[in-house]
Amino acid sequence: MINVGVIGVGYWGPNLIRNFIKNPHTHVNVICDLRTERLDSLRQIYPSLKAVQDYREVVHSKDIDLVVIATPVSTHYPLAKDALLEGKDILLTKPMTLTSTEAEELINLSEQKKRHIFVDHTFLFTGAVNKIKELIHNGQIGDLFYFDSVRVNLGLFQHDVNVIWDLAPHDISIMHNLLNEYPESIVATGAGHLGNKLEDVAYLTAYFKNNLIAHIHVNWLSPVKIRKTIIGGSEKMLVWDDLDSAEKIKIYDKGIEIQNVDREDRHRLLVSYRFGDMYAPRIDHTEALSLVVKEFADCIMENRPAITDGEAGLRILRILEAAEQSIKTEGANVPIGYLKEI
Repeated sequence: MINVGVIGVGYWGPNLIRNFIKNPHTHVNVICDLRTERLDSLRQIYPSLKAVQDYREVVHSKDIDLVVIATPVSTHYPLAKDALLEGKDILLTKPMTLTSTEAEELINLSEQKKRHIFVDHTFLFTGAVNKIKELIHNGQIGDLFYFDSVRVNLGLFQHDVNVIWDLAPHDISIMHNLLNEYPESIVATGAGHLGNKLEDVAYLTAYFKNNLIAHIHVNWLSPVKIRKTIIGGSEKMLVWDDLDSAEKIKIYDKGIEIQNVDREDRHRLLVSYRFGDMYAPRIDHTEALSLVVKEFADCIMENRPAITDGEAGLRILRILEAAEQSIKTEGANVPIGYLKEI
């Protein structure tokens, strides 16, 4: 049995607690938050949980194996470092840390202590993402042309990071998982409208080899909520609408065919359009967070890296930092250094 302590029980913490309690291999011993009303609310649901306000009662406890950190990103590094020094495995909500330097230090420390780092990129465990990955890997989409994602709604505003750091990690982790490539450079633009020097609307473009391009739009100021991704390939095109409960994924047999590719005679280039059927494949509706918890528990028991380990979290941070730099330089193209193989 893996004994779990959860620090931070605001927005996402209760969901993690519920799934760790449901998993047969994990047991939640203690929850921690600075706000007593949050702790009291959860103890009404789970009266056996020990509730504390001092995080040190979690990370220094000999009865805790895994420390779950679901606090603002600015606190991730000091809490995670303290937990690793105490010999605990750690789970961090996204993004992993506030800087790649902090993430690298935690990864090195985890290797020294022979402990696991997990990053909660929940969307990678959804039935929709797994189905899309299956379709891509089976060659049904063909050669990939583009990845286009929109994640917008009204709020929730963060006080320590901008909209890219808050929302884009979802789409960047999905992009990584599906394309299985690391971008060569990033261009990003954005603007803030609240006077706090944090962008609340932003656009991120990632450039890959072989003319593959990805675009991500994130926005805290949208009048409507949209969670949609479009992927174009040489054989099929795909639309994933995460808010459509009936047909989340739609596969379109649409595309173009080039009839003349003579570079010396481009004005005679003929393009024909293919209009075929559309179908919506069946997807698994198992709660993704339960699979996240299962993966982490399995990794600890089997002593293996997780799908979303510290290295995966670091890759996301590299892209976020490149996007931040691009925004500050009015949309300059920012190269990204090569990381470990995906």
